Parts: sequence; structure tokens; C-alpha cells
Amino acid sequence: MAKRLTCDVVVIGAGMVGAACALYAARAGLSVALVDRGPVSGGTTGSGEGNLLVSDKEPGPELELALLSGRLWSELAAEPGVGASFEFEAKGGVVVASSDEGLATLGELAAGQRAAGVDARSVAPGELRELEPELARGAAGGVFYPQDAQVMPSLAAAQLVCLAGDLGADLHTGRTVTSVLRTAAGAVRGVRTDQGEIHAPYVVNAAGTWGGEVAALAGVGLPVLPRRGFVLVTEPLPRLVRHKVYAADYVADVASGSAALQTSPVVEGTAAGPVLIGASRERVGFDRSFSLPVMRALAAGATRLFPFLEGVHAMRAYVGFRPYMPDHLPAIGPDARVPGLFHACGHEGAGIGLATGTGHLIAQALSGASPELPIEPFRPDRFGNCPTEEAT
Repeated sequence: MAKRLTCDVVVIGAGMVGAACALYAARAGLSVALVDRGPVSGGTTGSGEGNLLVSDKEPGPELELALLSGRLWSELAAEPGVGASFEFEAKGGVVVASSDEGLATLGELAAGQRAAGVDARSVAPGELRELEPELARGAAGGVFYPQDAQVMPSLAAAQLVCLAGDLGADLHTGRTVTSVLRTAAGAVRGVRTDQGEIHAPYVVNAAGTWGGEVAALAGVGLPVLPRRGFVLVTEPLPRLVRHKVYAADYVADVASGSAALQTSPVVEGTAAGPVLIGASRERVGFDRSFSLPVMRALAAGATRLFPFLEGVHAMRAYVGFRPYMPDHLPAIGPDARVPGLFHACGHEGAGIGLATGTGHLIAQALSGASPELPIEPFRPDRFGNCPTEEAT
């Protein structure tokens, strides 16, 4: 007979955001059940690069969330034995402009970011090679962002789950949520899974790219769409790329709503040695097909930034799906349409970096505390009860 469980909150999705929601809810004194149909970080998190970025955020709510999250990531990394367990590295980011026009646009962005509290330092062409000696010559200049950092995403999600478990949170992997249970008045009373029911007055939808499907189980619409991206991984190398380095047009690609293929060079070294090369974006549903044209575009962009990569072997490539929202802001907080339903999804490619701030805000909302940031811009019902459109 299936076991019926009771707790304060069920978190659906054991990726980075769900893990952070479970951790901060447990730290707020709530009893938590974390449920996923697969393993921890088995979805988008396991296909990520582990970026914790402020450099690619325009001034506004997402940047405020990124600054909060960066502070929380640093606090977690400073806890005894925690930071080393998930390869936290405060290495900084370098954004490179190839033309004077691009440099002017980048400078305007950096000025706005500085006004919002970001440490953004203008870098002359000669200084770029002091930061990155292997960088191609001829750049017009750039901006250095010391606050950019990186973690190993699968390890980080596992560590957050373990920290939540130390506080009594229960992990249920390999367990598919089939419906959100509601009272006669419409409020949440838990979830039904393929292995029995879990009763709770609160449910958090942290299902990432599949957040629209989970929302539908509760009878509401949330327009989350998959945005496919590939990453190339090189053979292990000495530390020749010191920071996260990307071309200035990457920021525009992140903000674009186009469904068409977009690529812009992003290159970063890792603690383990391989260099990670991105980034591509396209809306093709959940098609995981290998794309040789994308691989060629990523390789070409990377070698333009770092010519030495022409002689380096690509060891493998992997694909993931970013949870795209039409206005590029995640859904965070209570859903006014269903009492007790909360959402924490739709972060697109920023979910790793924004996870801690998201979990913190969710925990504050669950416990009735005043949120550290205004969550109105992230209101889940801001699109109305629209169904998730099919990607083309």
C-alpha cells in the first residue's frame, strides 16, 4: 500500500531551483518534501555550465535578484566544507567588444549596471590581454565583472539537497507527480504521485522547463517554453582561460525573444581542466537532435576569441533546454489563482545563478515574512490564464 505523507510544503523539481527552495524553506523551519520524476539535477541543471552571473543582466528586477543570489551563493560557499564541495569559483567575467560601436553599447550597459550596484570595470584593449593573455588581438575593449562566479551545477544541487536533508527535508526521486490535490474551495492540499499522495497546504512548482506542465496539473496556465542550447566540452587543459569570457552580443541574444537559432561565443575554463564553449539558443520544442551547424558555429566563435582553441580537441557536446518565458523574467511567488500554489520556474539560462535568491524569496513568502526584494515583477499570474503555446 502506498504511503501517505504529510508536510508543510511539497517542492516539485529537484534541479537547482527546487533544491534551493527546499533548503531555504527548511531553514525557515518548514517541513519539506522534494519530489522529482528523475534524479537530482536530471533536467536542465545537469546540462548547465554553472554560471552565477550579473554581467549579462540589464538593470531591473532580474539584476536585483542576481545580486541577492550572488550574495547568498557567497554565503553558502563560505560555510565550512560547502564551497569546495561544489567547486565554487569567484573567477569574474570578461565581456569583449570587437568594435567601437559595440564598446559604446557595452559601456552604456555597464554604466546602468554600476548604478544598480554592480562592480563593472571598463578595460582598455591592452588591459584585456593582462586579464586573458590568450585572447585574440584587435578587440576594441571590454568590461571586467569581478562578481561573476561559477559552480559545478550537479554537485551544487546535490549539496543543497543534502543541506536541506540535514534539516529534515525528505527527497523523493523517481516519483512522478500526476496531479495537484485541491480542496472543495480550490486551495492546494498536496499532490498525487504514481506512488501515493503527499499532503501539504503549499506546493512549489520548481519544474523548470516543464513548469507549464506542472502548472496545468493545478488548472492554471504558465507560458514556459523550452529553448534549446548546446555546449561543447574540450579535452582537459592547463588553465589558459582564466575567467568567463564572452562577446558583447551575447547579452542581446539572452534578451531576444526570437525562436530562430542564435549563437554568440562564450568560453570558460573549469576547475577540472576542460574548457566549456557556448552559447546557442533556439526554440525547437524538446528536440534533442545533434546539430552539426550549431557545433561549427560554436567552435568558430570560440576560436575568434581564443585562437589557441583551433588546435584543441572537442571531447564531447551536450544539449539542454532553458525554461524560456515571454518577458524573460521567471515566475516566482504565490499564484493568486490557486491558494497555496507557488511557482519558482522560468529562469531561462540563469536558473543556476538565480536559484539561491529564488529559494530565499519563496521561503520568505511561505513563512509569511516580508520579501527581501519586491516580487511583483515575477508574479506568476501576470500572463493571465494563458496556456503554454507550442514551440515551432
